[in-house]
Amino acid sequence: MTKLKHIAIAGNIGSGKTTLAEKLARHYSWTPLFESVDENPYLRDFYEDMTRWAFHLQIYFLNSRFNQVNQIRQSAKTIVQDRTIYEDAYIFAANLHRSGHIADRDYQSYLDIFHSMIQFVQPPDLLIYLRADIPKLVQQIQKRNRDYEYTMRLEYLRNLNEYYENWIKTYQVGKLLIIDVNKIDFVERVEDFASIVGRVDLEINSLFG
Repeated sequence: MTKLKHIAIAGNIGSGKTTLAEKLARHYSWTPLFESVDENPYLRDFYEDMTRWAFHLQIYFLNSRFNQVNQIRQSAKTIVQDRTIYEDAYIFAANLHRSGHIADRDYQSYLDIFHSMIQFVQPPDLLIYLRADIPKLVQQIQKRNRDYEYTMRLEYLRNLNEYYENWIKTYQVGKLLIIDVNKIDFVERVEDFASIVGRVDLEINSLFG
């Protein structure tokens, strides 16, 4: 039987990706693989001056995510990944380009690199998309209290949500599970997390049952 290797969690900033990755990893004895937020040399500068640092930030994330994908496929473990390489290109870079923070020439260079990389990327066995409206995102962002996120504009989150929804509508490279997190709290309510686990079990069983 083919082994489950790669589960990825997608969603906007503050949707709960990292927390869910941690909880699923504990529940299933998977290995979590997180975004390199603390080690990222551009993130704090980016939130202070998006136009100056957007291209640098996106190249850093793209390279980091590509290395993660290679790490996942070479590992013998089942890995749950916090955010995917697709989101870097189809959501964040695209939004920064549309917003004028990445110039046309730089964006084309970015896309050229992404399209070269993506030929060597295997999609996750299961993609879990956390759908969250703006009030939920803001609540979650405030709760985690990262000072460099204080300057984030609501318009930025709205635009990202728009890109996420458009991407998810066309996602066809692998199995997809959409979880609406607006009215649930899988951290505080055991029954909410149990409901998510039940849905994940169904998807896994349909893949490898």
